[in-house]
Amino acid sequence: MLIDEHHAIDGLGSLAQPTRLAAFRQLLAAHPESLPAGEVARRCEVPHNTMSTHLAILLRAGLIAVERQGRVMSYRADVRAFRGLLRFLTRDCCNGRPDLCGDLARLLPDDTDEFEETAKESVMTAAFNVLFLCTQNSARSIMAEALLNKIGRNKFRAYSAGSEPARAPMPEVIDRLKVLGHDVSHLRCKSWNEFMGPDAPRMDFVIALCDSVHGQFCPDLGEKFVTAAWPLPDPAKFTGSTSERVTLLNELYGMIRRRIEIFTSLPFASLDKMAVKARLDEIGDTERMVS
Repeated sequence: MLIDEHHAIDGLGSLAQPTRLAAFRQLLAAHPESLPAGEVARRCEVPHNTMSTHLAILLRAGLIAVERQGRVMSYRADVRAFRGLLRFLTRDCCNGRPDLCGDLARLLPDDTDEFEETAKESVMTAAFNVLFLCTQNSARSIMAEALLNKIGRNKFRAYSAGSEPARAPMPEVIDRLKVLGHDVSHLRCKSWNEFMGPDAPRMDFVIALCDSVHGQFCPDLGEKFVTAAWPLPDPAKFTGSTSERVTLLNELYGMIRRRIEIFTSLPFASLDKMAVKARLDEIGDTERMVS
């Protein structure tokens, strides 16, 4: 598994902390078996909630994977990713003079190892769950859901909901998304009640896109998600001719896209929760369109 400098920095950065390094070593020792977060916490002698945060950082760096066993999430070291990190470090080792430190790269098993390929198929790639909120869930949050699922594919899973959902998304919004190349077949207005309860997906981020839901985040959407507010103009208030309204919708789409592109490029592995929160708030303060 070949990795580039960016992935190497993420991987090495995630291990540059005592608890995470200890957790990763425990998972390597248990490989090919997986361990629940509680068991990793017990072995490392740290609180369960603290370990969950550290495991999330290792997940996002790509060094471990997660699998569901009933309602329990278990973690497994991604040995192929770890080998890739070691290969990166040894690729130019000693300027081509293996006599100085040994040719370590040649000692690493081939990436096509059959067992590792089988193990890889049994786990799923970790991704951030992001919920976009707006009162009616008919326009801004629908756009954000479609955009993030396209831009952040494999790394983010986007959802949207509203405190007072409309019957259906705004037709103009759906038409624009179709024209701009989005799959709209799954988009619908829904209540945030769908994201409560033990069987709902646990959210990592909950982002309000209109002022009316800012500060009204439901307390049962998850354990420790990060909240943010990105106030955006309401398409229901757009006036003018059809072409003028299309222009305003295109501008709104561009505003949401720019925010999401900044969001998905954040170096999550090197930021703690407070730093991520601060960066999300900064994104929400970027330029606003005047309708």
